[in-house]
Amino acid sequence: MTALVRSLADLGPADRNAFFERDAGIEAISGDVEAIVSRVREEGDVAVREFTSEFDDVELGNIEITDACERAYDGLEPDLREAIETAASNVRAFHETQLPADWREEASPGRELGRRFRPIDRVGVYVPGGSAAYPSSAIMGVVPAVVAGVEHVAVVTPPADELNPVTLAAIHVAGADAVYSVGGAQAIAGLAYGTESITRVQKIVGPGNKWVTAAKAVVRGDVEIDFLAGPSEIVVVADETADPELVAAELVAQAEHDPNASVVAVTADEDLATAIQTAVDEQASAREREDVIRDALENDASGILVARSMSEAILFTEEYAPEHLSIMADDDEAVLERIDSAGSVFLGPNTPVAAGDYASGTNHVLPTNGGARVTGGLSTETFLRSTTVQRLSREGLTDISETVTTLAAAEGLEAHAESVRKRLEE
Repeated sequence: MTALVRSLADLGPADRNAFFERDAGIEAISGDVEAIVSRVREEGDVAVREFTSEFDDVELGNIEITDACERAYDGLEPDLREAIETAASNVRAFHETQLPADWREEASPGRELGRRFRPIDRVGVYVPGGSAAYPSSAIMGVVPAVVAGVEHVAVVTPPADELNPVTLAAIHVAGADAVYSVGGAQAIAGLAYGTESITRVQKIVGPGNKWVTAAKAVVRGDVEIDFLAGPSEIVVVADETADPELVAAELVAQAEHDPNASVVAVTADEDLATAIQTAVDEQASAREREDVIRDALENDASGILVARSMSEAILFTEEYAPEHLSIMADDDEAVLERIDSAGSVFLGPNTPVAAGDYASGTNHVLPTNGGARVTGGLSTETFLRSTTVQRLSREGLTDISETVTTLAAAEGLEAHAESVRKRLEE
């Protein structure tokens, strides 16, 4: 295995660029994706069926498969059904705590201000699938929308000769209103513009491959999206008390996703770094997806970095802004206090990222590529819009009238000022 341990201080400009300028790899395919989106927008179901045949090697029957989800749930083994229901229940409970309350209060005599929240009407959720099973993505995408009160939650998931019943059952448990057997860029286009079979939505969320991400970039502006997500990422911040086996387990778990995953451990303890490398090598050899894991571990955006101090390790992590941040340190709360930019944080040795991926209750649809510097992961608020409300009495208007008319005059907007004076005329 290629040596993963590197000195953080010795990273050159190209090395640092690999860590800090991660991208979803969508530029190279943007032209092809634009063509797909354009055809679906113009031709609807005909284009969807043609692209599905070309890219997925599946001849679509019914595009809508909502009833199949309930049948899949009914036919599921009891242990799988229970696992899906438990995960959905935990995710639902966590996201219910995020529901904001409408409020209205008197800011000063005669000036009443407030804010109210209403759900988006129609939302689309992309659930990766095809021959693979991603029930967790169905739960993470659909449940927060249902909790927010979205009237119509549509799911698109890639087709297969035999759709995975676990994913379908999870979509049913999560509470989707309509489910379509469509994947890739054509699915995003269908949600964005509508077809004969697919209802047009106002916002699209959920993870997918680079074709899905590129399509979200193309339709953004005609429809809202959550964010442009790239391959999975993790940074593990570890001090000398960390167990190298557990640090390695986190790196290997995220590397399992994708050869382009970015997996990083950073520590000020050189002996720990060496022990992590040994543990990673041993654990990767025991995994079924060893080839994928090793490709991810050896790409330019992965490594075990030795910092000169924990402060340097923390500064690196803040600049990196990881999708997943695992902190394995004696005083993990103190480390967390110094890091603001991370999609989801996992504290202590008993908190694997996999817990958040499936069943702890938090959402696993998270910003990548440094997006955590400016946004958070999927939440109930993702599916809400807010409206401000105000009511002024004559006294309240009088109190701010001079401020309003002075500023309106400064901006050359005479009618604005007059709209206030008219109300205060004797």
